Amino acid sequence: MSLTLALIAFNVVITMYAWRNQDFLESWVFHPYSVKRNNQWYRFLTSGFLHADWGHLFFNMFSLYFFGDAVESLYKYYFGPQAGALWFLALFVIGVILADVPTYFKHKDDRNYHSLGASGGVSTIIFASILYAPMNKICLYGFICLPGVVLGVLYLIYSYFEAKKNRDNVNHDAHFYGALVGVIMGWILVPEAGRGFISQLLQNLPF
Repeated sequence: MSLTLALIAFNVVITMYAWRNQDFLESWVFHPYSVKRNNQWYRFLTSGFLHADWGHLFFNMFSLYFFGDAVESLYKYYFGPQAGALWFLALFVIGVILADVPTYFKHKDDRNYHSLGASGGVSTIIFASILYAPMNKICLYGFICLPGVVLGVLYLIYSYFEAKKNRDNVNHDAHFYGALVGVIMGWILVPEAGRGFISQLLQNLPF
């Protein structure tokens, strides 16, 4: 089994268990107030394996499967099978944790704020994939297909302004900062990816 599938399976099992056990859910969810007051720093990681409902779970796991397999395969080729798997896991875990850091500082004194989901880690994987193959098409709803770099820029703009508005229950900050972590870490892990990214863009300019 690939590590991508193992991560998906773990997310599904933990999420379904949490749906049946409210105490467990509340102990793992990201609650900045508890992190600050009770030093429950583990919530930065554990909240990344919980989801609100089937739609939330499916969208994150479908995205993780679609992009994760490509990044995992690249890392196994680049670093070797074992080291590649470890770096892929590190990319996901670090994305989950760092994506919630801005949320922590924004809501650390808000007793009522909670968030959950693998979106930060998934965004990290997606944007690492876009860095490595910016011109690969990504299709939304099966028919809106755009180069990954174009869709990525639009996604960052959307997440940034939605986070500013703060008008729904979606943690757009985690999406935005998870994406930035994916680009930065993806570049650090594969330094030549920067040159490859620019080269692919230049080769596909319309003029």
